[in-house]
Amino acid sequence: MNMTPQGNILLVEDDAVLARSLQRVLEADQWKVSLAGSGPEGLRLAEASGFDLVLTDVKLPGLDGLELTRRLHLARPRIPIVVMTAHGTTETAIAAMKAGAYEYLLKPFEMDELLHLVHKAATAGRLMSTAVSIGEALGPEDALIGTGRAMQEVFKEIGRVAAKPVNVLIRGETGTGKELVARALYQHSERSRAPFVAVNCAAIPETMIESELFGHERGAFTGAEVRRIGRFEQADGGTLFLDEIGDLTLGTQVKLLRVLQERVIQRLGGRESIPVDVRIIAATHRPLEEMLRARQFREDLYYRLNVVMIQLPPLRDRREDLTDLTNYFLRKHGAELGHANPSIQPDALALLQQQPWPGNVRELENVLRKALLDSRGFTIEMQHLSGAFPGTGAVSNRELSLRELVAQLLAESRREDSGTAHAQLLELAEREVFAQAITEAEGNQARAARWLGVSRLTMREKLRQFGIHPKEGEPS
Repeated sequence: MNMTPQGNILLVEDDAVLARSLQRVLEADQWKVSLAGSGPEGLRLAEASGFDLVLTDVKLPGLDGLELTRRLHLARPRIPIVVMTAHGTTETAIAAMKAGAYEYLLKPFEMDELLHLVHKAATAGRLMSTAVSIGEALGPEDALIGTGRAMQEVFKEIGRVAAKPVNVLIRGETGTGKELVARALYQHSERSRAPFVAVNCAAIPETMIESELFGHERGAFTGAEVRRIGRFEQADGGTLFLDEIGDLTLGTQVKLLRVLQERVIQRLGGRESIPVDVRIIAATHRPLEEMLRARQFREDLYYRLNVVMIQLPPLRDRREDLTDLTNYFLRKHGAELGHANPSIQPDALALLQQQPWPGNVRELENVLRKALLDSRGFTIEMQHLSGAFPGTGAVSNRELSLRELVAQLLAESRREDSGTAHAQLLELAEREVFAQAITEAEGNQARAARWLGVSRLTMREKLRQFGIHPKEGEPS
């Protein structure tokens, strides 16, 4: 299977030995890496070519990392820049962030830490740079798909409020596409050249959410060894997307309300009032009105966020869009997996139409991606959906013994002369071991990774690759 690279990275580092070491680590993680040994060379390459991420040292010949960050951010404001710095130059790194860097990395660092930050920064860059097509997508780009009346109303609302300087609250069940709507609002706004910063409020521990949003000063709490810039400062002049806003604690809600009212923040442990100009787009699947009555969500914050509300329909209420969504996801993941013109049989498509889809569009995407893997690029048939929908009549691979499974894969490989039996068996075994491990660990990724002898980064990537829900250990 020919997997496409995760993206293109420009690494600016004058230490040739370190540069080659970092290049090997990044390329092993499927990144394409270009090297520059000086600031001027890095600036020239970054301005001439399309990169998904720039990773730069601070001390560089010809042009230091701070000035490189400032110039590059002015020329290409949507490229995330990660600054590498020694402990003695953290103030320089903070200055680099104010000049436009996405984040900094303190030396010495672990390679897992580097890879995690690279993934995070590249994702942030993709959210800013990858356009969201509305209504139809001819290629594999991100898209809001739907010709039915429900989605047409959503599209009209996006067009009506995108350019307006107002906060927007996006409502809808998990998996309905709230992030895509937020990105579409950003990309069609007057702030589209400024940063778009996304924060998943539910994914950050309660003790860290205020530091994530507002930043902190050195010594503000145990472990705060350096000053950190928060997401509000990073998004200054642009848009801050607060996903799962209903998961914020009441204490954090109070501080968020103050920022919205006064347009200033204070870092944790600091006294300085820092002005910020940020448009807020919030999203939640929670019933906020019930939370208001139960006093779990502040009424004044609710009205500050809910200037305009966009309601996304669940997939079960827009079945007329399912065929278009299916064809879109087949094109998108077919291109990702190297499969040309993937298709689906009518009876398999009819089976998709019959499902309740509690996970909505995200669940449909995961099911189709797994089916593409199982079909090896050929037409998706009923048997390729059997694992997703128990009771469809087909025999699941989990129900076969190892000997029977090998025999079946070899028979298929001989019949089609495809030479894929070995790769298929390894993939099926890998999917099963990661699914069982996360189930036994009750969703604890660190524990499951330790049992399997892999890094937490590998654990996260495999769960994402196989569409496994971390809490349940089953495809989501």
